[in-house]
Amino acid sequence: MKKQTKKILAPIIVTVLMILYFILYFGLLLWLLPGVLLKACFGIIPAVFAAVMIKVCVQRIKEIKGGEEDDLGQY
Repeated sequence: MKKQTKKILAPIIVTVLMILYFILYFGLLLWLLPGVLLKACFGIIPAVFAAVMIKVCVQRIKEIKGGEEDDLGQY
């Protein structure tokens, strides 16, 4: 396995784990909450979190492929 592939694998694993956490936590919360309005409000939150996590993961993969493997190199 190439060194770059190993570095790309870490953000993907973290993203998948965080999205699974959002699904499980908020899924349980949605199951326990009464009322459609509360369920709708709490259903939007994990969707936004998941979208942000995916965007950050894609951005990080582009940084790694671009040769910028160290985030602190910008500062």
